[in-house]
Amino acid sequence: MAAELGHLKADAPTSEIVSRLESDGAVVLDDFLAGDLLARFNADLDGALEQETEGKAVLSPAIQWFMGAKTRHLTAVAARSRVFAEEVLVHPALLAVCDEILLPNCANYRLNIAHVLDRGPGSEQQMLHRDELVWVHLPEPHPEVQVAAVIALEDFTAENGATRIVPGSHRWPRERQPQTGELAVAEMPAGSAVVYLGSTIHGGGANTTDSRRRRGMHMSFNLGWLRTEENNYLSVPPEIARQLPEKAQALLGYAAHDALSAGGGYLGVVDTRDPLQLLKTGEL
Repeated sequence: MAAELGHLKADAPTSEIVSRLESDGAVVLDDFLAGDLLARFNADLDGALEQETEGKAVLSPAIQWFMGAKTRHLTAVAARSRVFAEEVLVHPALLAVCDEILLPNCANYRLNIAHVLDRGPGSEQQMLHRDELVWVHLPEPHPEVQVAAVIALEDFTAENGATRIVPGSHRWPRERQPQTGELAVAEMPAGSAVVYLGSTIHGGGANTTDSRRRRGMHMSFNLGWLRTEENNYLSVPPEIARQLPEKAQALLGYAAHDALSAGGGYLGVVDTRDPLQLLKTGEL
């Protein structure tokens, strides 16, 4: 028998969502994106995805294999979709979770990566992995450094490649590998999201359908003093960033990481000033 994931409404108390993450490492939030928002976001993505090719060249052959030969991969989403930058990126339920899990260990957190993975028929199962291992040099043990979500932009089913999650794996030693019965399939209707910790084992499922693509949005946030996977300053350069709300600018990494009040220092300043202020005055 396969493992199962818990479900909560996206407007459930933050304490309930965090409690489920602490116990299971993942939870499905139903109704994460309202129907109108989901439709507008998908409409924003349609044209951009049509221009993407399956299995496009990336950093290395290993990463290309990891993303999938039959996957259309759309990056720099905040620069391509105002709906994402102004409404999805700043989703209050997800940011409230990040506040609870990440802020005890940083002055602020930022967007690590935001990309759309449109997995076509014949896509193979993705290697099971922990997202936090992009920072493999962090010593063990360490606190949670990342909160992630995969948003179903259309229905996620076992057949079209719904994300597979290993509940409880965030508490396992790094070398432990899951058995088949420990895998849960994050089947969920369009607009729902599976939220999980960076330490939780997961991976995209195989798309065994004949003609149905599986469009999903992956986004994650990390401690503000860690380098992000996507270089958001280049993906969303100042001329685009200055048009966005200040909260989105901060999440994209334009805010200085100011830990002076905690007895630390600051990171990411320009001419010893906060880039957010420079964007506001037009100096950046």
